[in-house]
Amino acid sequence: MSRASSSPAPEPLTISQLTACLKGVIEESFPAVWVAGEISNLARPRSGHLYMTLKDSGAQIRAVMWASTAARLPFELMEGQAVVALGSVEVYAPQGSYQLILRKVEPLGIGALQLAFEQLKARLAAEGLFDADRKQPLPRFPRRIALVTSPTGAAVRDFLQIAVRRWPQLNVTVVPAKVQGSGAAESIVAGIEAANRLQPAVDLIVVGRGGGSLEDLWCFNEEPVVRAIAASELPIVSAVGHEIDVTLADFAADVRALTPSEAAERVVPEWASVQQSLRLLLQRMEQPIRQRLAYHREQLRHLASRPVFTRPFQPILDRSRQLDELDHRGRLAMRRLVQEKSRLLQQHAAALSALSPLAVLARGYSVTQRTDDGTVIQRSDQVSPGDELRTQTGSGMILSRVTETQPDEVS
Repeated sequence: MSRASSSPAPEPLTISQLTACLKGVIEESFPAVWVAGEISNLARPRSGHLYMTLKDSGAQIRAVMWASTAARLPFELMEGQAVVALGSVEVYAPQGSYQLILRKVEPLGIGALQLAFEQLKARLAAEGLFDADRKQPLPRFPRRIALVTSPTGAAVRDFLQIAVRRWPQLNVTVVPAKVQGSGAAESIVAGIEAANRLQPAVDLIVVGRGGGSLEDLWCFNEEPVVRAIAASELPIVSAVGHEIDVTLADFAADVRALTPSEAAERVVPEWASVQQSLRLLLQRMEQPIRQRLAYHREQLRHLASRPVFTRPFQPILDRSRQLDELDHRGRLAMRRLVQEKSRLLQQHAAALSALSPLAVLARGYSVTQRTDDGTVIQRSDQVSPGDELRTQTGSGMILSRVTETQPDEVS
């Protein structure tokens, strides 16, 4: 037996011990490392953590971003997106694998804030928050305006100088709001809601601030601010930054102004210009009015010369005369009609008198009837001895009783 083979074997390591050694070496060697790769197998469980694989053409590594870090990410991670990520390498002992714990992710080729801007813009546009039919018209002559901005910023000074110069009677209420840094979005939302509740009510709201970097103006790109502007009951003018600055607040607002100064020029009419316009309108109104007055004055003079005004009672007198004539003619016609009807009545009375049974009775004739049923007796065989009869003569009535009947003798 050789000497080498007689040496004692080293104490073997357990898997846990080996993994612990590797974990210490790897995690101490790579506490923070930047890697570039493409996102795949992106998973978003209900916990809020993000699980994914970062890969390139030759290798891949698992990565996780905890929910607390993911909530602060300004843009949304997408499958297939190329990114640069900062993280620490961690060995996951139960599976004997390693992974990146991501602390920061930025898109390749475009800044993180710009990507977040484009993603949120596309999502809100799909909801219709930027549609033209949602826009409210601005009042032509606002009397009260609410300005939501920092009370110490240059925007207040610039807006007030121009607005008050253009319309001295204007009432501007400054609603204080934080317009940069942490908590700015919440402060702007609260300012917009407060401006909608002001009493007496304002006519419109201006939201804005002076210029700055994309980071400085970022609060005007945050979703709560955009939704608050779109939901405002009062018209809102967005006046954020300089001419080259564009925020999502500009798309949601009813009107976008390039600067706070330009906002004052757009929403506040110029008093001198309005006065000049009123003078011109007054002149244009006076000329046709004078012409119409002269025309109607001449018409009145012409009407005043008509007989209906110079002799107003003449039609009444004429109608009274006509009534008298009609009354006379009517009386004559009625008299003639009465006389004619009287003659006819006398003629008919004479004819009726000649045909009257009483006239026959007056000439010596009579009518005999049975007293029990009023039957007129025309023949002797209609009665019997003992029947009571009633005889009507020209001068009265005779009651009799039948004692005997004799039929007519036939020759």
